[in-house]
Amino acid sequence: MENHHLLHPVYFPNVATLALIVKLPVIWEVYDNFQKQTFRNRCYIATDQGKHMLNVPIKHIGGNQGRQLFKEVKIDYSSAWQKQHWKTLQTSYRTSPFFEYYEDDLSPIFEKKYEFLMDLNFETIQFFCDSFQVTMPLKKSKNYQKTPLDIVDNRSLAIAKTNFSFVQEEYFQVFGERHGFLKNLSGLDLLFNKGPEAMEYLNSIKLE
Repeated sequence: MENHHLLHPVYFPNVATLALIVKLPVIWEVYDNFQKQTFRNRCYIATDQGKHMLNVPIKHIGGNQGRQLFKEVKIDYSSAWQKQHWKTLQTSYRTSPFFEYYEDDLSPIFEKKYEFLMDLNFETIQFFCDSFQVTMPLKKSKNYQKTPLDIVDNRSLAIAKTNFSFVQEEYFQVFGERHGFLKNLSGLDLLFNKGPEAMEYLNSIKLE
């Protein structure tokens, strides 16, 4: 029996993480502490300016509480970040081959007010699973283990600075002629540029 892989539910996962989600059995880590500088509340897309970060603002807890469980982190709506993310995606990808194809399924994510960051992230992953016509992994961790047993620990994929090396074949990107091929962006970039072929592309990726 194939081992399960432990992953963080992140915001619009990148290509490497998505390849793992669609190819292998996954368990979601839901008992860890929130960490900054991770894909938990950010993703990267391609714009006319090059690689661009979409960041979800969160409510920071003050005082002596210090660490906070990821599943208890709440989203900060004091700025119109949803409007900004959606407008940036529209501006960047409206000329891509498949943006219009997924637009109606995607836009509700930027209209609903999710209280918790983790709920928003699961919704973004569900969007991908629906688009790829694969079953959303539902298994979740039951407690926090620093060194999990009988499971492959891939939680480091959520750390934005992790140098995760994998061979990624280049595909057409809207601003590719201007900026060259941008590797391992959010799966949104792959979906808008390759459409129904995105699933085949993910399946072809060899994960070490």
